[in-house]
Amino acid sequence: MSETLTRPAETGQTRTGSDAFFSARDMHAYYGESYIVQGVSFDIREGEILALLGRNGAGKTSTLRTIARAGSPQLTRGEIWLADTALHKMQSFEASRAGVQLVPEDRRIIPGLTVEENLKLARIEPPVGWDLDKIYGHFPRLAERRNQEGTTMSGGEQQMLAVARALARDVKLLLLDEPYEGLAPVIVQEIERILEEIKEIGITTILVEQNAIAALHLADRAIILDMGEVVFDGSAQEIIDNKELRMQYLAV
Repeated sequence: MSETLTRPAETGQTRTGSDAFFSARDMHAYYGESYIVQGVSFDIREGEILALLGRNGAGKTSTLRTIARAGSPQLTRGEIWLADTALHKMQSFEASRAGVQLVPEDRRIIPGLTVEENLKLARIEPPVGWDLDKIYGHFPRLAERRNQEGTTMSGGEQQMLAVARALARDVKLLLLDEPYEGLAPVIVQEIERILEEIKEIGITTILVEQNAIAALHLADRAIILDMGEVVFDGSAQEIIDNKELRMQYLAV
């Protein structure tokens, strides 16, 4: 059931001999005294999309925030590697400069700024990613709304802006937290189209999504978390084909 990749050596601060582009090894993280991420380990090859699944409260968002070095939860043990970069030694702004871009569930569009100003602000400090022409080519709706204040757009349009803003940075690992949350089905289809394009481009992605079936059809591999621990690591198709596994851990 489980697919295993070569993991980094147990000691030292450089990785050699691994075919994984990203590695989380024995991550433990806390919100205050609450033990949220309990020894999570997994690897991702470059260009893969990994679906990070589980019931509410399983630790999915906390795992993403730990990888992005978002300040909370606090990593107390473990290592996080992006190629040969030790993310576990970094603060959030350093991880962003290293290529880790988090699109949070609440999107965090900056009030008072237009769509274009939000995008330009993301590119104000190097290293930068896609230019505005490339962004607008992939997000034509944002091109239409470029002079509109970002926070006045619909939820789906704000989600597009949040993803586009991440791509305006130098993204090596894209972290998406519930990109379909609260969106109408027609808008979900548009977001799915964008994520398919990201997959075709080959951007390594971790996708947290409560709509497990939609995430699995997009992903190459999947991790299931339960109570902060990994209970499944394998192909997305294995979960699609295993009704008992889906019912036990995902209730779908």
